[in-house]
Amino acid sequence: MDLIREYENQQAKDDIPDFNVGDTVGVHVQTTDGGRNRIHVFEGIVIARKGRKANERFTVRRIVSGEGVERTFPLNSPAISTIKVVRRGDVRRAKLHYLRKRVGKAAQVREKRPTRSKPPGKTSSK
Repeated sequence: MDLIREYENQQAKDDIPDFNVGDTVGVHVQTTDGGRNRIHVFEGIVIARKGRKANERFTVRRIVSGEGVERTFPLNSPAISTIKVVRRGDVRRAKLHYLRKRVGKAAQVREKRPTRSKPPGKTSSK
């Protein structure tokens, strides 16, 4: 079993940003069009993450011309050049498949606001 885990750790990429379900991400994918390589940005909401280490994959959903489009990417794929987190989403579910049935504003995800910390030395006393 240790050989399998060691191999998975070898295959995993190091430059993957920390993102979760509900976040809006831009996935920069290398595509070949007529013998010419280019980078296509697929930006949308992460609705699912599955697997672990070398086998991990995530599904991104976006709306194009009023139609929902979903793509599942292997996290460690050589076709993915970068992943950029555009927005952090505040959700309470591990999978957001219910967004498939929603349209317009109902399909939006709340943005996670950064927590404000109290200045040092200030305490609340009553």
